[in-house]
Amino acid sequence: MRILLACVLALACARWAHADPDRPYEAFAPLSLPTPNEVRLGSGAPGPAYWQQRVDYRIDATLDADAQRLSATMEVAYHNNSPHTLNFLWIQLEQNLFKPDSIGTRTRTGGGPMRAMDDDFDGGYDIPSIRTGTTELKFTVYDTLARVELPRAIKPGERFKFQLDFAFDMPPYLRRMGAEDVEQGRIFEYAQWFPHVCNYDDVHGWNTLPYAGSGEFYTNFGNYEVHITVPRTYLVAGSGVLQNPREVLTPLQRQRLEEARKSRETVMIRTAEEVGDPASRPAGQGPLTWKFKGENIRTFAWAASDAFIWNACGVVVKDLNGNDKIVLCQSLYPVEATAWAPTVEDGGSTQYVAHSVEFYSDFLYPYPYPIMTNVNGPEGGMEYPMIVFCGGRTRSPLFVTDHEVGHTWFPMIVNTDERRHAWMDEGFTTFIGMHSLAAFRGEAVNPGRARQQTMQLARGRSQPIAVFPDRNLPGLLGSLQYRKTALGLHLLREVVLGPERFDYAFREYVRRWAFKSPQPADFFRTMEDATGADLAWFFRQWFLEDGTLDQALEVAFDESDESESTPRATVTVRSLGRQVMPATVVLQFDDGTIDRREFPVEAWATTRERSFRIDLQGRTLRRAVVDPDELLPDADRANNRWVAPAPTAVESPQDAAPSP
Repeated sequence: MRILLACVLALACARWAHADPDRPYEAFAPLSLPTPNEVRLGSGAPGPAYWQQRVDYRIDATLDADAQRLSATMEVAYHNNSPHTLNFLWIQLEQNLFKPDSIGTRTRTGGGPMRAMDDDFDGGYDIPSIRTGTTELKFTVYDTLARVELPRAIKPGERFKFQLDFAFDMPPYLRRMGAEDVEQGRIFEYAQWFPHVCNYDDVHGWNTLPYAGSGEFYTNFGNYEVHITVPRTYLVAGSGVLQNPREVLTPLQRQRLEEARKSRETVMIRTAEEVGDPASRPAGQGPLTWKFKGENIRTFAWAASDAFIWNACGVVVKDLNGNDKIVLCQSLYPVEATAWAPTVEDGGSTQYVAHSVEFYSDFLYPYPYPIMTNVNGPEGGMEYPMIVFCGGRTRSPLFVTDHEVGHTWFPMIVNTDERRHAWMDEGFTTFIGMHSLAAFRGEAVNPGRARQQTMQLARGRSQPIAVFPDRNLPGLLGSLQYRKTALGLHLLREVVLGPERFDYAFREYVRRWAFKSPQPADFFRTMEDATGADLAWFFRQWFLEDGTLDQALEVAFDESDESESTPRATVTVRSLGRQVMPATVVLQFDDGTIDRREFPVEAWATTRERSFRIDLQGRTLRRAVVDPDELLPDADRANNRWVAPAPTAVESPQDAAPSP
């Protein structure tokens, strides 16, 4: 039975990998997409009836640094902008991932950030009650979710306020947050730390996929007012603008911050020598409360430490109206993070942040917030509104910083569903990062790693990109959701559409869906709408299916024919895999001439084999190759080229040519 099953699977995989030569048109069939409506138009734009919910939060949190325990009270204002009456609310309880019996704990594979989980640690939230005013609300917890019963239904257009208290212990292992002891103190990073209302949308209703660890989050936009009480020796950075600098900063630090706002060069706010010096903190006794406001953001994250060095600079970006505005770019890191210092050759962390804010504002959409902070701590790389967590201390953090800051555009501005469609933020950010890093280094864009990993997928174990991230096979999330997606967009830009056509459409997608929540169909339709191109073949094969690309080339010479005065050769190009792409063929002759032929992707709509004849006219064909620049992730490059055999004593010069 096992042998039979293996044979069936092998046949199925073979058909998936290779095209049916009798049905080439299947690759160009229309996509099966949701029916357009007035919420989401057939053009891919949000329609006149588009709506999305809004949730505002007021949180007062206190950190017990010694016990590594956070306690907080929270007031939530839920705005029902939908045309639907809601009889209950669903709340995400992401810290419950760290309970021993959570879905994420019980299904972990032993790899990744949770590989060192302590089975004796019983994490998760303590939530004594949820209430509205003086009325207690019944709630039921299911893993990382809670259903809250309402005293009355929330009608369209109504606002509902409720309050809750919560507390939890910092987990002893990493999952986007953590605590770490360093030479001069301790660093805390808090993310996905407070219970938040699930997103209710027009596509899925309540989005209640459990938090299992790999899929990130899909939240509502809202305004945040967050007060964080920490030991007096600590500095705090968060997803918002500090509201009380006079209370938590020294006069000298406030003066330096003002200098930094006006300087494109990095200014030290607290130096390594000042860390631990009581004069670098406001005089007095007891803890301090840092007050932040973040407007129109999808979550709030923060970091605190008594070991932070702090520097900053200001960059000027144009807003949507063409007006200049200053964005404060800053970094907080311990003394061990030597590669973050402004004394390194290319300027260090804050200059990386500044470059990314400037580049992406010009490349895609103006940076919408007044601040961007990079924090070095236990988390290796994670993004949140106005703040990113980046690891690594002795190697340059340029790549990880640029990637995490790039996430401001996907998914902080374009609010995608990361639980289902990780490629729409990770892959898009990896793609734009290719351009940002190339600009920083003064180099050409090079997707070499993405191409290499995509070719490895074609030769071994793989899945469609569209698989939910929590359902990716072990080790494939980065290859698929990040790098294969990025390579696909690179090829769509460079090979299929051309930079001008692609860039216009990609920016249109960001503009249409800024501060809204697109689905994959909205991206597909917008790109077709703004490029004027049928791209169903590309989106199907690249994102929805799991085929391979295999272009091949053959050369044959005509047999001697007295009626033909000019010898000829026939060049045949084949598309053997399920994937199709435009084909480029280059012929090289012994006299130095080169013949370049371009086949549009539509060449494969009626056949998987294309031939053309060339008159040799006294020349010797030395070499022929398809995909000469090796732009494509071809599964078998061995069949991409033909080279003339070396001449023998019995062959005429026309029958054979020297090897190149």
